[in-house]
Amino acid sequence: MAVFLFYKSLLCLAVFAVSLGIAAYSTWWERKFAGLLQDRWGPSRAGWWGLLQPLADGGKMLFKEEIIPNVSNKFLFVLAPGLFIVTAIMAGVLIPWAPDLVINGVSYPMQVADINVGVIFLLGVTSIGVYGIMIGGWSSNNKYSLLGAIRASAQMISYELAMGISLIALIIACGGTLSFREIVGMQDAGVANIVLQPLGFIIFFVCAMAETNRAPFDLAECETELVGGYHTEYSAFKLGLFLFAEYINMFVSSAVMAGFYFGGYNFPFSAELYHMMGLEPGSWMISMIGFIAYFTKTCIFISVFMWIRWTIPRFRYDQLMNLGWKTLLPLSLFNLLLTVVIEFFRGNLHF
Repeated sequence: MAVFLFYKSLLCLAVFAVSLGIAAYSTWWERKFAGLLQDRWGPSRAGWWGLLQPLADGGKMLFKEEIIPNVSNKFLFVLAPGLFIVTAIMAGVLIPWAPDLVINGVSYPMQVADINVGVIFLLGVTSIGVYGIMIGGWSSNNKYSLLGAIRASAQMISYELAMGISLIALIIACGGTLSFREIVGMQDAGVANIVLQPLGFIIFFVCAMAETNRAPFDLAECETELVGGYHTEYSAFKLGLFLFAEYINMFVSSAVMAGFYFGGYNFPFSAELYHMMGLEPGSWMISMIGFIAYFTKTCIFISVFMWIRWTIPRFRYDQLMNLGWKTLLPLSLFNLLLTVVIEFFRGNLHF
């Protein structure tokens, strides 16, 4: 029991550290990536190739003066950024980062928690995250912040439906399991779920961008209309928590898409590679290679998020709502119907 608790505590610390580290260096990579697209250098002065820039930015956020408006609800104003970042990190506990590690005949899953309703838990946690934005916008007692919070809540309602229905189709295609670990494990034969659910993946990807408030869906913090949106009144460390949470959400969303649709730690010809290297199932080398494969897929998705941000202009709010209700929702329902029909004729679904 003590070994189990120690192992799980170690995994929790690892997920926490990796989430914060990726969030910090996603800011560096986004500025470098934007510089690459725009033919400029990006950060280059703080450390070699600007690698210390995230630490400099974090230190600036930490030591700047905290400003809490007199007309705000101070308790909720302080609570909101903490709630937002906690819910962002919580989703990462479901992700199986690598194949199970076997030591002295004991299997150690490379996952903090494997619950049999993991997909539902994931949707629930991501839905709760918007409460941090709503509470922060309302408690600021600022009209721009309130409008940003209202936009965020309406955006979440609009895109959560299509995302949930696309996941229902994925669950049906995976035999009805709600376990993240089982969905990833089913793709070890080399057939990733992107082959079975191409339309579902596109819907999920667009909804993930909207859920994370990334451009072109960043209407909740639209600078040209709402100054800074829901975090207009925030400064210093509290503003840093909001910004960190957005990058953690992007990281977790990328990891979820890589796991659900692209095999997670599985990759083509992995069994042949392990056999050629003479590796036994459960060895630390297989877990390491699997983690590198999963992490690489996640980083590719993060780069795609950034590429889209610096390529496509922000939508108008009516375009955002039309896309959610008039395009993605009907498409997700069509994808669900198509999945049911296909699985029925394949003999995997019975009424």
